[in-house]
Amino acid sequence: MHKLTNKFRKLFLAAATISTAGLLAGCGVSASGVESDNSGVTESQSEANGSEQNYAGSDSQKLQIVATIFPEYDWVKEILGEQADNVELTLLLGNGTDMHSFQPTMEDILKVSTCDIFIYVGGESDAWVADVLKGAGNPNRKAINLMEVLGDQVKEEEIVEGMQDEDGHAHEDGHAHEDGHTHDDDLEYDEHVWLSLKNASLFCDTIASILADADPEHSKLYQQNADAYEERLAVLDQEYKTTVEQSQFKTVLFADRFPFRYLTDDYELTYYAAFTGCSAETDASFETITFLAGKLDELKLPVVFTIENSDQKIAKAVIENTKTKDQKILSLNSMQSVTKKEVEEGTTYLSIMENNLEILKEAL
Repeated sequence: MHKLTNKFRKLFLAAATISTAGLLAGCGVSASGVESDNSGVTESQSEANGSEQNYAGSDSQKLQIVATIFPEYDWVKEILGEQADNVELTLLLGNGTDMHSFQPTMEDILKVSTCDIFIYVGGESDAWVADVLKGAGNPNRKAINLMEVLGDQVKEEEIVEGMQDEDGHAHEDGHAHEDGHTHDDDLEYDEHVWLSLKNASLFCDTIASILADADPEHSKLYQQNADAYEERLAVLDQEYKTTVEQSQFKTVLFADRFPFRYLTDDYELTYYAAFTGCSAETDASFETITFLAGKLDELKLPVVFTIENSDQKIAKAVIENTKTKDQKILSLNSMQSVTKKEVEEGTTYLSIMENNLEILKEAL
């Protein structure tokens, strides 16, 4: 581990003071603020800019890796395999905090700045990252921006028919933008890139490559672990595909935010939802509720979905406005608030995606 001297720590904390009042708690335009190539991997700005700042020495050889969200953290663990005990891996959002409302502490900023490898989503919820990567810290640090790894495969946020906009109005199909997306002058991107098994495989390739560069002695192990894990992802991906192909229904309806666009697009599922995946709204208008209830009746859908930790208030209101009032409420886990306790109890990215599949089987 790169251990900071007290002097360096004080200097760093003074230099790294960031005003979080202006940070946006929501999804949107990629906000890495750091130039990179198409790989989505960046070098420390102090190194790229030729800085001669003196980075404090190390009294440990442990590789320092920081991941902002649970999926990244779990992918790294899988790829490290038996080397996990020889690496210090930190999950920043491990207390159940949603990434859209996360604001880093000075200790978080210090960990990111001084680590060897930093992995983050790269959307507007990570707006705070740009200043950290440009600041003082480890001159050899590598940063992996998931949205930049995806490149042109990143999806724009879209407002579908019936979805409540920021003004509280349900979007009408007749007034939809040509491709269902927002206007170019207000372009936003869907940050929930980890909810595609295909994306996860791509991210694991990138992580394995960066780990191999950082620790060449174990590069073969990292690639073998990544290959084995990606095979498991591919098997689960095929199970999802088969489930949807054989299902009675091809539509899901969320009386909640909808962060699952990458997943539904992978398997050509249609969706309706109360809000976009990054919306801060918690109360649906009567117009939105009646629209969703009407869709349940029209399509004879047996299930209303929510995301994890929902109070189900909107879902219950939607059901009460249907003709039969007998729909079941089920929840899909978007992994936005996984806690360290859950990780310690054995929760993994694959276990959550497997459970989501079982819920889809019941619903479809």
